Amino acid sequence: MNTKYSIVKKHIKSKIQEGLIQPHQKIGSESELMKQFELSRHTVRKAIDDLVNEGWIYKKQGAGSFCADRSLSSSSDKVKINKNIAVIVTYFNDYIFPTIIRGMEHYLSSCGYNVSVFSTNNDIHQERRCLENVIHQKFDGLIVEPTKSALSNRNIRSYLNIEKLGIPYVMLHAYYDELDPYYVVLDDETGGYIQAKHVMELNHTEIIGFFKNDDIQGIKRMKGFIKAHREQGLPLNPSNIITYTTETKKEYPLQELRKKLTESRTRPTAIVCYNDELVIWLLDIIRELQLRVPRDISIVGFDNSFLSVASEVKVTTIHHPQDTMGYAAGKVIHQLVEQKNISKKCETLESVVFKPELIMRQSTNSPKSNK
Repeated sequence: MNTKYSIVKKHIKSKIQEGLIQPHQKIGSESELMKQFELSRHTVRKAIDDLVNEGWIYKKQGAGSFCADRSLSSSSDKVKINKNIAVIVTYFNDYIFPTIIRGMEHYLSSCGYNVSVFSTNNDIHQERRCLENVIHQKFDGLIVEPTKSALSNRNIRSYLNIEKLGIPYVMLHAYYDELDPYYVVLDDETGGYIQAKHVMELNHTEIIGFFKNDDIQGIKRMKGFIKAHREQGLPLNPSNIITYTTETKKEYPLQELRKKLTESRTRPTAIVCYNDELVIWLLDIIRELQLRVPRDISIVGFDNSFLSVASEVKVTTIHHPQDTMGYAAGKVIHQLVEQKNISKKCETLESVVFKPELIMRQSTNSPKSNK
């Protein structure tokens, strides 16, 4: 439970970390904070004194409290043997993320860097807390997978403050275009195109696509799905595109597939999925309806995760360069951190885009063989 004074303390720290209070800018007076939070002078003063002791603010006799310039204190702290890199991902304990993180750690540890991993659970507020930790703990660099990257960037102030403090960062899987950062990504649009084209070449015409729409990867994979229909001259039924969010990913796609397979006048013969995890969940519905893959319906995944070979159905999928992608992200952030120590920027440093490829297994076949 938060104490009253810690609420005031957290409020001031957050405003500093988001760049809303600049170095040497005056903090609200004790009287203003007392009125804002309806607290006693003693409680407000305790919060301010704590922030002074921690180096967040300083006092001027007779003038009030001011935001400290933490970039000055951080420069005196550079007597560190190892540099510290923060890694912020949406998830880190399942699916493809452990392999990606291992790739980063492999490269960075070989360079003598320490790595700390944070998870946002794809939650905007948790992302902000993670970014505040990066600032507060004075990390030397940051690798970050944006949270809900298809939506408006609500934490842009935190990112801009990280830039202002001179902390280099590289984005993974997706990036906020307005920040124009360095990034390491997979070409998701081409991946979605390859998925759809593959089943079209097997003569499927009723293809249903499931795409997560609060992460930019899902939007781009859907774009590739639509592009394949257009290039192949295959009419696309709008109802055959089903989108879902982080919060609805475990229920909504299953409900919609059940409807499509039981109530639709034209039953789909192929399914294109946002990722392999979704494939595993949808297979439960296919089994429930006593259908077989690929005899009755074909299905394509994305990521070539361990899940693609975990069930009795070995899934045709798009390869994701998990370990290699993590290694590449580590290499880029290493170069960015080292550039801070030289006067001329490295002109050869570029973002990294991996090309997708199809991994053929047994979950797809032509609809003729489904008869």
